[in-house]
Order: sequence, then structure tokens, then C-alpha cells
Amino acid sequence: MEADGFLRRRRMTAERAGGDAGVAGASAGAEVRWLGGRIWGVSESLVGSLSPRIGGETEIKTVIQFSGGAPEVTLADTSEPDYEGLPQGASTSTHMVAGAVAGIMEHCLMFPIDCVKTRMQSLQPEPAARYRNVMDALRRIITTEGVWRPMRGLNATAVGAGPAHALYFACYEKLKKSLGDIIHPGANSHLANGVAGCVSTLLHDAAMNPSEVVKQRLQMYNSPYRGVMDCVRAVWQREGPGAFYRSYTTQLTMNVPFQVLHFMTYESLQELLNPHRQYNPSSHMVSGALAGAIAAAATTPLDVCKTLLNTQESLVGLPAAGQGGGQGTHRHITGLAHAFRTVYRLGGLPGFFKGVQARVVYQMPSTAISWSVYEFFKYGITRHQHEKRIAQQREGGREVEKKK
Repeated sequence: MEADGFLRRRRMTAERAGGDAGVAGASAGAEVRWLGGRIWGVSESLVGSLSPRIGGETEIKTVIQFSGGAPEVTLADTSEPDYEGLPQGASTSTHMVAGAVAGIMEHCLMFPIDCVKTRMQSLQPEPAARYRNVMDALRRIITTEGVWRPMRGLNATAVGAGPAHALYFACYEKLKKSLGDIIHPGANSHLANGVAGCVSTLLHDAAMNPSEVVKQRLQMYNSPYRGVMDCVRAVWQREGPGAFYRSYTTQLTMNVPFQVLHFMTYESLQELLNPHRQYNPSSHMVSGALAGAIAAAATTPLDVCKTLLNTQESLVGLPAAGQGGGQGTHRHITGLAHAFRTVYRLGGLPGFFKGVQARVVYQMPSTAISWSVYEFFKYGITRHQHEKRIAQQREGGREVEKKK
């Protein structure tokens, strides 16, 4: 690009958390209304964040040419901005705002499918909670438990998804640029993208894990909790604060290979569908959806173990705590290795792929939404800054004309 403020062209991609049907439906309805207020607040913050000038941006200089008579004012750059290279000096808050909005939209729009996935991953579901497929599960949940039941726990997800994705995208963009300049200056580096994604996952999962625990316990069939705060209090009092991070290592073990597969697939598809890396919504959606589907299917066994650790469902046929080799209801699944043994003992190899259909159906549109929203905001912010530059340039030209 021109040397007047825009970065050299770099390929930048990101990736980028009851028993009574009436009570559950009312609770979920209140959560949706609460979330509406939060999204409105986020929208106002977003609009405000786009208005100020980004710190550190290089000024565009008006070119004045003298051709014997009056000075002639020439605009230095009126070309389209390179949206893959955000304006120079783009603040971390820009990435955080765009990432937070993308994360909230991704999780909230796909929340009903996430509810189905959690239930279908149950190792010993009750007869009323055994479903043939995703649509059968949604139909039966709505018919028997109320129209709002698939949305129960939505506010917990929204509270976690905003900060988690804000940290994720901000860290990802910073590390990707720093590592890319070292590994492969001036060009895209798959290694830099992968390392940045893995490190960013540490922050994302640390912020998202407590919300995942609360959300999945509320999503289970016949969940004993009245709402989010009731669930938080009960887990804290009965299992201690460590229960909110019992599945953290499993989450990381799952998300690191997930992100590696995700980024590798996305980058490869972008090379085929969008080799010039222009803003192309359809290519971002298709690449994101396929990348999410492949990564989701490959990491389903770890997701099953994570769900078991989060929900701590009662399992019959395992040695009970303190009973040696006797049979009973096991109290707690204590770690990843324990979860693997439990899944294999109760379900064999097929048990590791329980809910794989729902997981893929969830991840395809979820990652497509996330990539599309994030790339849209990248494009919008860059275009906004470019138009602002041109306006300032023309204003400078008019001031020169007045001084003649």
C-alpha cells in the first residue's frame, strides 16, 4: 500500500463459552430479556469505539504543487483501503470490541443447538432425554419442557463469551503480528498463526470455563438449579471453587488441537477461495464453516470428556466412592484420565463420539458467524478510518485555498 499510513499488506485472519418446565421456561425467558439489554449496551459501546481517531495513526499530508500560478492541491490517496492491514496504530480495544461482539453473536445464535449437544453427550440419559437426532431433540424439548427451555443458561454464556473472545482476538492479533515479523517478515506465516491461536486459547478458556460449567449444568435434563446464581451458589458450596475449573485442562487439551486444525483448514481454504485476501463474506463463511466442522468432528472425544467433567452426571455401574470394588453411583469424575476411563467403560469407543452430529451442526454455523462478524468489523473499521483520512485531507486542501 501507500507509505502514508497503512501497513504493508499482510494476511491477517483470526479466530478467533430444571425439573419444572414452567419454572425453567420463565427463567430462560428472563435470561433472554436480560441479554437484550446487555447487547444494547455493547452496541452503544461499539458505536462509540469507532468514532474516535485511532491512536498513533500517521497523518496524511496534503500535496501542494506550484505550477506558475495558484497552488494546486492534490489528494495523496483516494484508493480503497487494504482491510487485511488495519490502520497503523490500531488500538487493542478495537480488536477487543470486534472480538467480543463476534463471540456473543456466535454463542447466542447457536445456543439451542448447544443445549441439544450437551444432552446428547450424556452417557446415561433418562428415557425421556434420549433423542434420535438434533431436530428430534429440539422438537421434544420445546414440546415437553417449554419453548424457552433450550435457551436456559444463555445469560451465563453471554457474560463469559464477551470477555473471553475479547481477550482471544486481542491476544491473537498482537502475537500473530509480533511472531510473523520474526518468522516471516512481510508475509503470512502459518506457524505464527498457529502459535498465536494456541496461546490465545489459554486466556479464552480461563475466562470461559466457569460459564461453561454453569451453562451445561443448566442445560441438562431435569437440572435441579433454578437459575444461574442458584447454580453458582450450589456448586461453590458443595464442590468448592475448584469445580469451576475442573475441566480446564481438558478444555485446553481439546481446544489446542481444535484451533490448530481450525486455522490450518481455514487458511488453506482461503488460499483457494480468496487468494487475494479481499473482503469476501461468502468465502469467510464457507471457509469458517468447513474449518469448524472438521475440527469439531476430530475433537469430539475430548468434548465428551469435558461435558462429563462439567456436568458430573450420576452414573450407575461404577465403583462408588469409598466402596472399593462395589457398584454404585460414583460421586465425582476427577480428571481427564478418569473421564476417559469412565466413557470407555460405559460406552466403549462409540461413547467417545456421542453427540458428534450435534457438535458438527453447532460448530459449522457457529464458526461461520464468528469469522463473518469479525472480518466485517475489521473491514468496517478500516474503511471508516480510510474515509476519515480522505475527509481530513480535503479539509486541509480547503484551508490551503483560503490562505492563498
